Amino acid sequence: MRLFLSRLHFPVHTLGPGARMGLWFQGCSIRCPGCISADTWAPGRGETTVEAVIAALTPWVSQAEGVTISGGEPFDQPDALVDLLTRLRAVTARDILVFTGYPREALAVPLRACEGLIDALVSDPFEATDPQTRALRGSDNQRLHLLTPLGEARFRAYERPLLPEDRELELHFDDENGSVWMAGIPRRGDLQRLSSLLAADGHSVTTTEAPLPSKRQPP
Repeated sequence: MRLFLSRLHFPVHTLGPGARMGLWFQGCSIRCPGCISADTWAPGRGETTVEAVIAALTPWVSQAEGVTISGGEPFDQPDALVDLLTRLRAVTARDILVFTGYPREALAVPLRACEGLIDALVSDPFEATDPQTRALRGSDNQRLHLLTPLGEARFRAYERPLLPEDRELELHFDDENGSVWMAGIPRRGDLQRLSSLLAADGHSVTTTEAPLPSKRQPP
């Protein structure tokens, strides 16, 4: 089945417990202001197949302690997501965490198709004006849903305030185009601070963080 994928990586340590396989879908119709991954918004890029993705993940399966699927928006490709999850379940018994910008209530039909395939779900759109005090969330309106006994066992510990280790980020380098990408959930302003530090050292920096709406000036 056809799938549009931004990237996949192993290991990822900042999006759930343990060394995880990370998959980022390409294409997002939600497009939250302030999103740090606006490069994953455009549809139609990174075309591949679910079969090819599983083949690419196979060398990592025995080492991985879990799987994290993000984006982009995974539920914008619901059929490919179900196919991917089904094939993942066939090759690993490890937990599967999925991030979505949709409220859980809007996903009743696709979640029925994914029953038993997703262990934990982080739902709801990122709100850049909301506080950020909870683990695994970019903003406090986002909710963690534990959907299976495995999800309960692996992710119940994330129903808590942020700890210092939750603020860790991983930087990965793309040898093909020289870009640097980040895995994790940064604090507000982290990308701006990083850009300022690199610019002060003479580097030219462009980030994929989506701008926030301009504030209206009072009349």
